[in-house]
Amino acid sequence: MKDFIDVQERPSFGALLPLSFQHVFAMFGSTVLVPFLLKVDPATALFMNGIGTLLYLFVCQGKIPSYLGSSFAFIAPVLSVMAAGMSYEAAQGGFIAFGAAFIILSIIVRFVGITWIEVILPPAAMGAIVAVIGLELAPVAMGMAGITGDQWQSLGMTHMQVVTLSMFSLVVTILGTVLFRGFFAVIPVLIGVVAGYVLAAFMGVIDFGAVAAAPWFSFPHFYAPEYNLNAILMIMPALFVVFAEHVGHLVVTSNIVGRDLMQDPGLKRSLLGDGIANMLSGFFGATPNTTYGENIGVLAITRVFSVYVIGGAAVLAILFSFIGKIAALIHAIPVPVMGGVSILLFGIIAASGLRMLVERKVDYTSPANLILTSVVLITGVSGAKVAIGPVVLQGMGLATVVAILISLAFTIFRKTGLGNKQLNRK
Repeated sequence: MKDFIDVQERPSFGALLPLSFQHVFAMFGSTVLVPFLLKVDPATALFMNGIGTLLYLFVCQGKIPSYLGSSFAFIAPVLSVMAAGMSYEAAQGGFIAFGAAFIILSIIVRFVGITWIEVILPPAAMGAIVAVIGLELAPVAMGMAGITGDQWQSLGMTHMQVVTLSMFSLVVTILGTVLFRGFFAVIPVLIGVVAGYVLAAFMGVIDFGAVAAAPWFSFPHFYAPEYNLNAILMIMPALFVVFAEHVGHLVVTSNIVGRDLMQDPGLKRSLLGDGIANMLSGFFGATPNTTYGENIGVLAITRVFSVYVIGGAAVLAILFSFIGKIAALIHAIPVPVMGGVSILLFGIIAASGLRMLVERKVDYTSPANLILTSVVLITGVSGAKVAIGPVVLQGMGLATVVAILISLAFTIFRKTGLGNKQLNRK
């Protein structure tokens, strides 16, 4: 008996709604955090991320169950643009150029194929990069959960309350994943979040004043872009980081759903859909988006891969951008609740990278493979940073640059005959 809902299967409406809510909860905190940091209307990001996700699903022929949420890769470049005396609207011009670059990349992939990607990012490197995607988020999850750092001090709770909420949400989610049966077995993340929310309300640590003050209905604010060459040049280096993230997420999703999404519908369609969504975000003033690791984690836990569920989450995001009180209720979810759940979600992404190394049968008796994985992992989780203009490469971005440089060097050594027998063993 099949224990999953496949990519193009449509659950009943009664199941579709809570399954979609589960994805909304997973992406909501990060998606609204980026516009908060950049001082633009979070409702605009919700609206355009929802529209962008629906367009992405359409362009990808309903074959890739990915949600597009606000990208963190653009925070530093946008803040640099604004610190240089330019406006957020000038940064929007950079978002449009970034989206256009993704579309150009999709055209290149359409005509050249994807074999070059394995040359610059072979399995030993890609699996390690995917693992880094989850591992570099570990401090974020632990900080939100109150286990490390002092982030909890700004939450208006005691340390004991923060840890109690995060661990309760995590334990409920884990127990739900391994003990629940029937429909409850596919919504453990939603149940974990709701259980944590209820406990937080019982503990009296949720301020419902913002919910009471929120309007029932309001329109998102839209911002007209400006085109400034300096702003565009400051934004564009983020292209490399987001491209690596996009490929990594597509590989992880392929492993989770058991299909080669790089081939069908193909990286070309995935890049095209993401590029179009980002151009629209730039035109209307939303933050740039990217495929979301949080939602990929939900796919892995629930084994519900349906694009109808992702589409349902996108529709809910659009509705919430107009219904202020519902958005405020979700925004009121305490940080520790999402921190506890994120420990599991981010860990699953890291484990997916290790799974890729196993499934691709990477041979670690080969020094080249051993070097690639080792250096990429250490670079990615070390906290090292390299500044290239306004863009700071660290974590996955820096690990990807290092992986490409080493892979290209090894390829040149093989092609020119400089490499020894050890290097030529793949």
